[in-house]
Amino acid sequence: MPESSPAFIFVTSLLVGFSGSLIPGPMLAMDISESARHGFRAGPLLIAGHAAAELLLVVALLLGLSRIINLPWLTAAVSLVGGGFLLWMASGIIRTGRKEPPPSAGAGGASGAHRRTIVAGVLLSILNPTWLVWWATIGVTFVVWSMQQGALGPVYFFSGHILADFSWYSLVAFLVARGRNVFSGSVYRWLLVGSGLFLVALGGYFVYNGGKGVLSSLSFWVIGLLSSDSQ
Repeated sequence: MPESSPAFIFVTSLLVGFSGSLIPGPMLAMDISESARHGFRAGPLLIAGHAAAELLLVVALLLGLSRIINLPWLTAAVSLVGGGFLLWMASGIIRTGRKEPPPSAGAGGASGAHRRTIVAGVLLSILNPTWLVWWATIGVTFVVWSMQQGALGPVYFFSGHILADFSWYSLVAFLVARGRNVFSGSVYRWLLVGSGLFLVALGGYFVYNGGKGVLSSLSFWVIGLLSSDSQ
């Protein structure tokens, strides 16, 4: 890969990060639902958990994890488990949307809710198969590229990448939190139910593909085992 300046690495990772964060996914659905329930701080807290997971993964990639995370069976397993996790979270969001009234102005949520939001950011990251695939392909490429700048190269890359996530999801959280004070009860509930239904669809898709991948990996393993026994 061509050598580049730290500023170029930062800007490039920022732009690529925006291209990923703008795509609707479980993080966006959770950002909307949590911001509607607990206010603006839910957005940055959610991405704080996401950033923690990504920082650990970048360190792991630097230590050689890239040889493992692109294994098909691992992606399939993460898809299966992650899909189940999304379905579980979706059920809670939908139940809340059907029963809980809109929060009053100024209600910001308790510290326990903040901790749960951070944990949700971590889990939504590591249990998202598309996140794993992104890091096994584009992410690895950026890490290797940034290492040409020495030890600070990955810092420039990660700073640009995570700034894109913080900027976008904080903006979404701000808009949702500001609007929740004028939501009618029905609009607020449909916002949560809509986010939950999106997670149901995404979780079902992950479970379906993860199940196919796991069965495919098992069939290859069984065929290989039978072939070796017949020789």
